[in-house]
Amino acid sequence: GRAMWPGGAGHGKLKRCSMAHNCLQCIKYLMFVFNLLFWLGGCGILGVGIWLAVTQGNFATLSSSFPSLSAANLLIITGTFVMIIGFVGCIGAIKENKCLLLSFFIMLLIIFVLELTVVILFFVYTDKIDKYAQRDLKKGLHLYGTEGNIGLTNAWSIIQTDFRCCGVSNYTDWFEVYNTTRVPDSCCLEFSENCGLHSPGTWWKAPCYETVKIWLQENLLAVGIFGLCTALVQILGLTFAMTMYCQVVKADTYCA
Repeated sequence: GRAMWPGGAGHGKLKRCSMAHNCLQCIKYLMFVFNLLFWLGGCGILGVGIWLAVTQGNFATLSSSFPSLSAANLLIITGTFVMIIGFVGCIGAIKENKCLLLSFFIMLLIIFVLELTVVILFFVYTDKIDKYAQRDLKKGLHLYGTEGNIGLTNAWSIIQTDFRCCGVSNYTDWFEVYNTTRVPDSCCLEFSENCGLHSPGTWWKAPCYETVKIWLQENLLAVGIFGLCTALVQILGLTFAMTMYCQVVKADTYCA
């Protein structure tokens, strides 16, 4: 009867090894599909960024202090990061590589913590950010219509036309830019050539900063859902990576 024990232990170990292996295969393919989608998402973001950079020129930004902080550049950087992380995750999953899985986990965790920090700081310093943003946008108005600032010029024209507003905190912001009682034609209630030279009665009066801010607050639900989805995707990625890492370790232990 004693001879059966080693066989029983061996059989148990084999069974555990087989279970660990099956579990690992399941998580491996889930993680691969997840990261493939992650990578494709990155490609999409990068593509939109490049398209914006090509069509809007280099300066599709409203900020004069951070000329590089354009929508195009932000999308290009984000897309590249997402692609790199997705690629590391994909290879880590396929190769069942502990080092790559851990790298993927750490990279994603760092980004998640950074995002969380930015959101918290934003809510803590809302008033200061408000004042700084308005000051910076007013400085940016002076670049309107100047050479090499086609992106900024287009951005202001679109905002003022779509939001039916004029200037940053008042339509008089433009008077300092033109050194006369004048606003861009995109401020006019009825658009016509040089209508910005007419009387203030024919211009939009709402300040753009407040108008856009109110619009964002009204669409807070959409912004919140987008933020929540982004966070969920990252948490899912972190969970997949850690689970798979543990399964690789388990399979190594049981199947050694």
